[in-house]
Amino acid sequence: MYTVHPPQKPNPVSGSDDLRVYQNWKGSNIFFLQGRLIFGPDVRSLGLTIFLIVAPVAVFCIFVARKLMDDFPDHYGISIMVVVVVFTVYDLILLLLTSGRDPGIIPRNAHPPEPEGFDGSTDTGAGQTPQLRLPRIKEVDVNGMTVKIKYCDTCMLYRPPRCSHCSICNNCVERFDHHCPWVGQCIGHRNYRFFFMFVFSTTLLCIYVFAFCWVYIRRIMGSEETIIWKAMIKTPASIVLIVYTFISMWFVGGLTAFHLYLISTNQTTYENFRYRYERRANPYNRGVVENFKEIFFTSIPPSKNNFRAKVPREPALPTRSVGGGFMSPNMGKPAEDIEMGRKAVWGDMNSGLDLGEGQLNSTDRLNIKDGELGEMSPEIRANVEDTGERAGIHPRRSSWGRKSGSWDMSPEILALSARVGESNRATSSNNTKNEENRHS
Repeated sequence: MYTVHPPQKPNPVSGSDDLRVYQNWKGSNIFFLQGRLIFGPDVRSLGLTIFLIVAPVAVFCIFVARKLMDDFPDHYGISIMVVVVVFTVYDLILLLLTSGRDPGIIPRNAHPPEPEGFDGSTDTGAGQTPQLRLPRIKEVDVNGMTVKIKYCDTCMLYRPPRCSHCSICNNCVERFDHHCPWVGQCIGHRNYRFFFMFVFSTTLLCIYVFAFCWVYIRRIMGSEETIIWKAMIKTPASIVLIVYTFISMWFVGGLTAFHLYLISTNQTTYENFRYRYERRANPYNRGVVENFKEIFFTSIPPSKNNFRAKVPREPALPTRSVGGGFMSPNMGKPAEDIEMGRKAVWGDMNSGLDLGEGQLNSTDRLNIKDGELGEMSPEIRANVEDTGERAGIHPRRSSWGRKSGSWDMSPEILALSARVGESNRATSSNNTKNEENRHS
């Protein structure tokens, strides 16, 4: 008889059955250094941003700053290269602080909030259901003004004021500004300061490179007493950098000016495009000076998420013995269906119940496929009904007969098939002996 061996227990992870929060994270974020750095799902774009900063600075150092070092007295020329290198490193650090930290993610609730009007009692009278009401929008008071907050179905919470759900990162972010693809992260309450400083420092870096490229061209014009066009031909790298930084200054410079306006009026990008506070009062505007203080001179609140904290792993259900072997508590349910909450499917019975010498006859096999057990032989029907009841599947309500070419039959079904085959062979042998005795 075929024996199903007990399943092997998976090896514990790092000597513990507990997972870290970042390993069980339900958002779309990507973590590095064991949860110490958190990025958005589009973190690959960060490599392009770094290249667009480092590549032109490298060209500037090789073809412009290195040749300007000897043109200034008292070793002032070397400061041109030192300043641009230090400024670039500072710019990259701000980029990392913007993209690699929690922007202000609000932890999800494990359960929806308690509906209003439900006090936990069931004293509503016989046959009556308590009236549960979960409003989609609530009103709260902010600086003497009424502000509406919405309920988030994904995070199962009422979003605080100025909070919004990012569809890319799949998180509710506090003081949500926007999702920036260039840094691969949401811009929110905890990283907006670094984002603005990154954009502003990038603008200054472009101006610095742009200016010293023109200085180098003027040095060529003065030393060789030539016109500007001939001097530009002698340094094509400077021309490329001038064009590149000029275009970049329009982009990052315009972004810097726009966010200066947002800071002075205490708005976010999301609010500016969605609510248009110039048409109504802004409850968060406290004056230009106080608005700048709020962004640059207040402490950044700690993260509401401890990504390296341990969370217990869900315990596995025990196995039970069936017919000398072992049967999983979820017998007949593929792992994918259990996780996704779909109904159990046992696979294609045409291929799954092939019993070799003790094959079922065509009528029995057709009845099994159609879920009809009424016209099967008593032995086969009893075995199938008994197994279906133990697995929690009614024979007429099961999903037998569905096509599923990628699934293999579970060992429990093979063991059942072997027992059915033996029973069928024994019945056939008894019938043959009875026929021979009758003829004799």
